[in-house]
Amino acid sequence: SQAAKMKLKHNINPVLLQFINFIVMVYSLVTYIPWYIFSGSKQAIAKAKQVKARPVNNKPGGAYRSVNSLHCLASVLYPGCDTLDKVFKYAKTKYKDKKLLGTREILKEEDEIQPSGKVFKKVILGKYTWLSYEDVYIKAVNFGNGLAVLGQQPKTNIAIFCETRAEWMIAAQACFMCNYQLVTLYATLGGPAIVHGLNETEVTTIITSKELMQTKLKEIVSQVPLLRHIITVDGKPTTWSEFPKGVIVHTMASVQAMGAKADTGNKQPSRPVPSDIAVIMYTSGSTGIPKGVMISHCNIIAGITGMAERIPNLGEKDIYVGYLPLAHVLELSAELVCLSHGCRIGYSSPQTLADQSSKIKKGSKGDVTTLKPTLMAAVPEIMDRIYKNVMNKVNEMTSFQRNLFILAYNYKMEQISKGYTTPLCDSLIFRKVRMLLGGKIRLLLCGGAPLSAATQRFMNICFCCPVGQGYGLTESAGAGTITEVWDYTTGRVGAPLVCCEIKLMNWEEGGYYNTDKPYPRGEILIGGQNVTVGYYKNEARTRKDFTVDENGQRWLHTGDIGEFHHDGCLKIIDRKKDLVKLQAGEYVSLGKVEAALKNLPLVDNICAYASSFHSYVIGFVVPNQKELAELARKKGFKGTWEEICNSPEMEKEVLKVLAEAAMAANLEKFEIPVKIRLSPDPWTPETGLVTDAFKLKRKELTAFYQMDIDRMYGKNVK
Repeated sequence: SQAAKMKLKHNINPVLLQFINFIVMVYSLVTYIPWYIFSGSKQAIAKAKQVKARPVNNKPGGAYRSVNSLHCLASVLYPGCDTLDKVFKYAKTKYKDKKLLGTREILKEEDEIQPSGKVFKKVILGKYTWLSYEDVYIKAVNFGNGLAVLGQQPKTNIAIFCETRAEWMIAAQACFMCNYQLVTLYATLGGPAIVHGLNETEVTTIITSKELMQTKLKEIVSQVPLLRHIITVDGKPTTWSEFPKGVIVHTMASVQAMGAKADTGNKQPSRPVPSDIAVIMYTSGSTGIPKGVMISHCNIIAGITGMAERIPNLGEKDIYVGYLPLAHVLELSAELVCLSHGCRIGYSSPQTLADQSSKIKKGSKGDVTTLKPTLMAAVPEIMDRIYKNVMNKVNEMTSFQRNLFILAYNYKMEQISKGYTTPLCDSLIFRKVRMLLGGKIRLLLCGGAPLSAATQRFMNICFCCPVGQGYGLTESAGAGTITEVWDYTTGRVGAPLVCCEIKLMNWEEGGYYNTDKPYPRGEILIGGQNVTVGYYKNEARTRKDFTVDENGQRWLHTGDIGEFHHDGCLKIIDRKKDLVKLQAGEYVSLGKVEAALKNLPLVDNICAYASSFHSYVIGFVVPNQKELAELARKKGFKGTWEEICNSPEMEKEVLKVLAEAAMAANLEKFEIPVKIRLSPDPWTPETGLVTDAFKLKRKELTAFYQMDIDRMYGKNVK
């Protein structure tokens, strides 16, 4: 079974193991009846087995809908709240003095010099300080009015290029109220991509931070001729005299002060209607230059309506930790879901998230330890990192501790696959691991890319909470599917949300048909109010990716390949763009190869590559420094990190490990990489080789490793 494959290996004396298994069996029998009566798990097991979505008709390729919205798709959270400004006003009235946005104060900043001579910035942070719903509302109203004083007109574009923080959300709410179209750009985008987004949208005002203004905007501001106003959210930068003539730098506080003084009494503000554009979201895109996706008020509201329905008991007791880029649809949607349900949002960053994070001074507390969130969103890359870090710590334990952890891990995995809980293991064994994320997480939401079964199961076991795997695109306002909290199966993304329907379209070239048995398969099409308006100033691409059927329903052609299981849950099995035809005619799914090899302890990241002019697959691998150094030591290879990575001998050793894992994952012989390049440097969004959600940018990776590709394909491999 799949669970047996994911179990950890121990080295316990067989006789002792028999005795331990006997004790566990007795414990399970004694605790089963009270657990069954009192825990409510009977209902959860029943719910897990229920059908979650059904096709609306019996024709092949018919759309699947959630059983909770078979007759009518949901599109509004609260009656009459059909635009985002109305949703916030409703929430502000209902939760008035409740805490909404929290930020940690910086107590101390210091430079820490590493043995290598590099300087790392470290911070000591204090408590969270909170703004209430009422506070945020007033700040947003004033900011919106202040922007009007600066000449911002309704239905015109304004850009935000800023890290995830409370001011981002305040600025966004101001734009929603005043019907300004918010252009969002990732803080990690490269110069040419930022210039492209700002010039294409013809913005005259950009909202940013002091740091981004100094590091990114300064170099490119002369290439954005229409720019007139730069607003810094965190006070005035120290030097700003070198900006071109005609560009004025303001602080957010000064714009809010202008807005507070402005006389808006006799002028009726221009409120948005549901079809008005709320956000033009530039996707960092795994291919080519970023595209601006036009998302209307009704698109976002439909999307967050669908998402909120999958989170049970969502409300005022919940605390959400916001640290992913708000310019990413997953984070923006998650925070809007929280804001509309009375939850608190505490801000963080990947560098300060946990006690072990890179910017946190040793001995001081990371954000989750202070905040103790109940809800958290993550991209698979971050979950994979947590998984590897914990497993490395387990390997460093004494033999007794390690075997105890492994026994508990394997026992809990068996219990979870049956739908049971393990309160004793949770409190005795996994409590310490759980504390890494604050100890109170009740739901982890994962999106942005596929999550491996091993990592998902690890998070379920060690963090003692469900992992809701979601599937959605910027083009579908982030909404598509999310797994139910009581669905503990792995490798699936759940049933369609109540706001949308999903159908599968035949893809002949890949050999996927919606008449396939046992499961219908094909390209995933998403339909519903959450499907966005299209791409900004790109009619041709909009026509290619979006269609409207005879009933006026709008459909997004995702390019992803899925299959529907009997209970109506979707599984992503392939991607059109990842399919490469080898010289001999075999099709290779690069994503499938990467998924099979990515979770090896030796591999931090991997990109498979294939060409139709050659008969074999190659790969670029970012190795795990600790694991590769250990392998080099075992093989008697001495040298610096760069020398180890550039060594043909070590490439061969890593290839052997990859080949073994590929065989274990049942990859075909032609799918297994034959040659690799070990990269001494990690791939981060800053390098431009991965997106902000850490998805591979194949085009950029190909260009970056072109010389290595030529070398690896230079001579025939026997």
